Amino acid sequence: MNRQYIFFDLDGTLTDSQPGIYESLRIMLNHFGIEKTDEELKPFLGPALWDSLPKYCGFTHEKCVEAVEVFRKHYFSTGIYNNSVYEGIPEVLENLKAAGKNLVLATGKPVEQAEIVINHFGLGKYFDFIGGSTLDKSRSKKGQVIAYAMEQMKFTETDRSKIIMVGDRDNDINGAHENGLEVAAVLYGYGSRPEFEKAGADYIVDTVVALGKFLLS
Repeated sequence: MNRQYIFFDLDGTLTDSQPGIYESLRIMLNHFGIEKTDEELKPFLGPALWDSLPKYCGFTHEKCVEAVEVFRKHYFSTGIYNNSVYEGIPEVLENLKAAGKNLVLATGKPVEQAEIVINHFGLGKYFDFIGGSTLDKSRSKKGQVIAYAMEQMKFTETDRSKIIMVGDRDNDINGAHENGLEVAAVLYGYGSRPEFEKAGADYIVDTVVALGKFLLS
């Protein structure tokens, strides 16, 4: 496979954003008098809040609107910086660019948040395009984000075989497959091997080092 175009998820794939997300999730849920353990918060890592809140908290649309506003207010000001780049990721991105690969960010985070994160950590220079969700929910699912990035990059049908998605949750796998793309799921993030196997990941990679070798192989 000629992996010329590599789509990367952000949270749990390039950066460990769990501390800041958990912090903001707790403030959001406490606003409604809800408390959850770390294990109960784990399913919120990856999917959009618009999907997670009805599923795990039974929120109505109106309640979701209020909750997302509370979350974003804290996350934008504080939580977004309670984050760190996985060791070895800058080297992987550097090596891929040196090999002539085209890198695209395809994250469920709103574009505005994603740009803050990757520029804060000096990763923006590696990416040809930043694709993310929208604040108004018009583009929230990973499949929509990937399709949008492909459209903006003007990819054709024949380009699909040259694209691979890298992510750490089943929504990354499902979103990529919806767009006819192969997926490499990373175990150093927030997902698990059973989750990846159930979703039908094309490849499963253990470490950042192994990911770099795989993408260049």
